Amino acid sequence: MGKCINNIFTLLYFHFVNEKLFFLTAFSFFLGFISKELLNTEELVINSLAEQLTTKQIEKALNFQQKWEWIAYLLLPLLLIIKISIIALILDVGCFFFDKEIKYKKLFNIVTKADFVFLGVMILKTIWFYVFQQDYTLENLQYFYPLSALNIVGYEGLQTWFIYPFQVINLFEFAYWFILASLISKELKTTTSKGFSIVASSYGVALLIWVVGVMFFTLNMS
Repeated sequence: MGKCINNIFTLLYFHFVNEKLFFLTAFSFFLGFISKELLNTEELVINSLAEQLTTKQIEKALNFQQKWEWIAYLLLPLLLIIKISIIALILDVGCFFFDKEIKYKKLFNIVTKADFVFLGVMILKTIWFYVFQQDYTLENLQYFYPLSALNIVGYEGLQTWFIYPFQVINLFEFAYWFILASLISKELKTTTSKGFSIVASSYGVALLIWVVGVMFFTLNMS
């Protein structure tokens, strides 16, 4: 029992003192704050709510949001830990099926390193709307995903449940796969193609299931 508790505390300690995870969280906070300030997202929310609610209701909603805003700051690192932990576990299963072994701690670090690529999404999104497309709505911000298939086909003519999969097909996701494959192959001292096979057969399958699940949920909610 004591050993089990000790292992749990060791795992929690590992997650929270992980230097790369700290910087990933810090950069995410910083870029999110900059994006919110530069793009005036609060004003866009007010304009969107004005079509459905009265002024008093909007004020009440904004006060509620400001009161509980601190929860979002607590949730971000927690969600990152959950996301990275799950992906590391999925890759661990992938390694097992290929008769390869990488310690979970190393897989966690690999996934954390690869996750930095998605910071580019926030950077490009902020630059795009601050510099190039200065006339935009809340809907534009919600559906815009830089360097994605959705930007090519546009979201106006798509069914709502098709939007997410078109967002997932993007260059950042491809770069993420490549980084994962490269780091895994480096750790295993094998070819990048072998690393890519592990990523595709584990993370790739899990991502496909996730996308189908989101599509099904969106279809039922619409």
